[in-house]
Amino acid sequence: MPRYGASPRQSRPRSGREQGQDRTFGAPPLLWMGLVLVLALALALSDSLVLWPAEAHPLPPQGHPARLHRIAPRLRDVFGWGNLTCPVCKGLFTAINLGLKKEPNVARVGSMAIKLCNLLKIAPPAVCQSIVQLFEDDMVEVWRRSVLSPSEACGLLLGSTCGHWDIFSSWNISLPTVPKPPPKPPSPPAPGAPVSRVLFLTDLHWDHDYLEGMDPDCADPLCCRQGSGLPPASRPGAGYWGEYSKCDLPLRTLESLLSGLGPAGPFDMVYWTGDIPAHDVWHQTRQDQLRALTTVTALVRKFLGPVPVYPAVGNHESTPVNSFPPPFIEGNHSSRWLYEAMAKAWEPWLPAEALRTLRIGGFYALSPYPGLRLISLNMNFCSRENFWLLINSTDPAGQLQWLVGELQAAEDRGDKVHIIGHIPPGHCLKSWSWNYYRIVARYENTLAAQFFGHTHVDEFEVFYDEETLSRPLAVAFLAPSATTYIGLNPGYRVYQIDGNYSGSSHVVLDHETYILNLTQANTPGAIPHWQLLYRARETYGLPNTLPTAWHNLVYRMRGDMQLFQTFWFLYHKGHPPSEPCGTPCRLATLCAQLSARADSPALCRHLMLDGSLPEAHSLWPRPLFC
Repeated sequence: MPRYGASPRQSRPRSGREQGQDRTFGAPPLLWMGLVLVLALALALSDSLVLWPAEAHPLPPQGHPARLHRIAPRLRDVFGWGNLTCPVCKGLFTAINLGLKKEPNVARVGSMAIKLCNLLKIAPPAVCQSIVQLFEDDMVEVWRRSVLSPSEACGLLLGSTCGHWDIFSSWNISLPTVPKPPPKPPSPPAPGAPVSRVLFLTDLHWDHDYLEGMDPDCADPLCCRQGSGLPPASRPGAGYWGEYSKCDLPLRTLESLLSGLGPAGPFDMVYWTGDIPAHDVWHQTRQDQLRALTTVTALVRKFLGPVPVYPAVGNHESTPVNSFPPPFIEGNHSSRWLYEAMAKAWEPWLPAEALRTLRIGGFYALSPYPGLRLISLNMNFCSRENFWLLINSTDPAGQLQWLVGELQAAEDRGDKVHIIGHIPPGHCLKSWSWNYYRIVARYENTLAAQFFGHTHVDEFEVFYDEETLSRPLAVAFLAPSATTYIGLNPGYRVYQIDGNYSGSSHVVLDHETYILNLTQANTPGAIPHWQLLYRARETYGLPNTLPTAWHNLVYRMRGDMQLFQTFWFLYHKGHPPSEPCGTPCRLATLCAQLSARADSPALCRHLMLDGSLPEAHSLWPRPLFC
């Protein structure tokens, strides 16, 4: 039996012939509808099932076509696609499309998808059944509304001779005709100028069913919980405060984090970039998600009191996971149930106009101080895993065009801007990511800082001028997670930012990372102690925290192995994998720090030791468990 949660390279399902299946072609259209659903579910589960602590570095992410092409050979083995011709394929997908539009039989499609999920060993049987039942309604609705043509589908499955997969086609937002001002790096603050301390929380992932003593290495995508079973006698069970495994956090650990913030404070405000629920994505209900939202929001408010908190929407807030329809999707399939609940829960922190746009699309803007504009983006509208974007991925909800308007207004006023969001721009769909990169370059004088989460590890992404890709002009900070998922210490971040005074640059001056050492905390009789792990400028010898300093750090780490090992240790919040990170791992990790624009291998051309461009698939050491 394969170890679910391991890399797909570690095990291969037996073919249909090996399992004694009837491999005749001529399956009914409902079987192919189910097949489509399984493909979509495989994409959804990939971020929960493909874990990387077993290796020395994270696996590279792949876009939907690459993932589907990886699965396609298994399906050809099972169903005997060797004799599938292009005309037959197109006829089948035409029938599928008509069937879904005329009379979608969701239950029968789901039943077939469950059988295929089990046959392909995508997940344990109980997970297959639960997640198909959770996804089937939305997936069929997406198919019904999708512009996916038989030509595109068969082009994906059979190759370019049968069509062309072009669902996520290129598009561009419009920039104002106002000329871009000459680049003007921020001036250092005067000695004694006010400094703001901003608490940054991300990826809390509260597991309501976490249970001490349960198996931390179970077959399910998430362990250490009721239903995981007891571990073998030779292995310890889940710790009281958390576990170095594919486990999330009990509420008591989040309460310990929030109650123990004193030494890191006081704080002027809090940026909180989402992912509140656990990774039990196969059986979450809307009630479960709303319980997580209200429970953790109440906990944050309890311990932070009057400190203003500014949240962003994570990809795990919805159910099914990653399901964020654009606003034109109405009725029961819309995200209104979630955005309305967020507006109600966060009303004490957000002004009326911010609540209005939050209810529409999950994003907003406000002014924490005079001269500073905060923009909270819904990065699910850029997500590779948001299957609703199959319908239309062109600037969903008009969010990027709205962002341009906010930035232009801030430039006109002379304000500075902070952007917060969950998924970092380097992880986004290509066109969204390239448009965002273009916006950042245009408003480099106005955009003072960017803050994201999602990857669970401690990293950054540098932006460059588009003309030469050589002048660093911005940096996005990717803070580590509160959760342990996967194999990490719990943690949080504090940013020191040029403070609230006239003429402030509002740039990041330094940052600190705090962790809970689980080895120490889970010792019998121990009291959890959240400790400072490191300060960025001190640890890395940075002259400042402007983009050029981070660019130079990457190139210093290319030649200084000791410095890179320090980064690797801190990247994993003080609990790195036991396997060493060799040269390919090191270069891939460093390349990721230069890659704020998706699918841009040229950004790393100067990083390679021999001066050559690496293969595109080796460039992106992106964690796939978010």
